[in-house]
Amino acid sequence: MEKFKSIVKAMQFAPDKMKKNGLFETERLFCDLYCFEPGQAQNPHTHEGSDKIYFVLEGRGLFQIGREEKELKENEIAIAPSGQRHGVSNPGPDRLVLLVFMAPRPSH
Repeated sequence: MEKFKSIVKAMQFAPDKMKKNGLFETERLFCDLYCFEPGQAQNPHTHEGSDKIYFVLEGRGLFQIGREEKELKENEIAIAPSGQRHGVSNPGPDRLVLLVFMAPRPSH
């Protein structure tokens, strides 16, 4: 497993939907870079038994966790605890880049 990565090199965007770029994955967790063009979203969903952390690297995003909704900007962080419905949207006008950690890693 590669132990060191460049965030800048991992940043990739897709025109049709939010792009997940994998950075690290072990049996216990994953770390991804989520890249959103303006107007793209991650639809609200839940994970039983896993917590998810969102850290905003660039831009601004609208985060829904449970019944709460809040806009976060660069260097702000949020947690979606196990079982809580969560999602993210990028209202624009700039791109949104998130560092996302999830543990324990869900089994698919």
